[in-house]
Amino acid sequence: MIRFILRFFGLWTLAAAFIFLVYDGTKSIAANAIHFTIAKDLWSSIDHPSRAAFELWVMNHLPPWVWDPVVRTILDQPAWLILGVIGAVMIIAGQKKKPLIGYARR
Repeated sequence: MIRFILRFFGLWTLAAAFIFLVYDGTKSIAANAIHFTIAKDLWSSIDHPSRAAFELWVMNHLPPWVWDPVVRTILDQPAWLILGVIGAVMIIAGQKKKPLIGYARR
């Protein structure tokens, strides 16, 4: 059941990544310049208090170097890239195990 849920939400996340990829592509074509929807801006427009609470939690509970170079770098990436990676990881985690061949059953 957990595998099904991971694959289900992974596919929805990949669909959202594709939607943002098409959105950024059409906006880039219309503006005649490269345009990306940044994950940080998307999160802020959806729910700003949760992003601020996440930043505060990371600053208080983790070492200071985690927020500035690591999390900020991740949040400064395009939204389609972040959603695509999350979706791919969820689908890979939800895959069925391959059957063992031969006598290698330990």
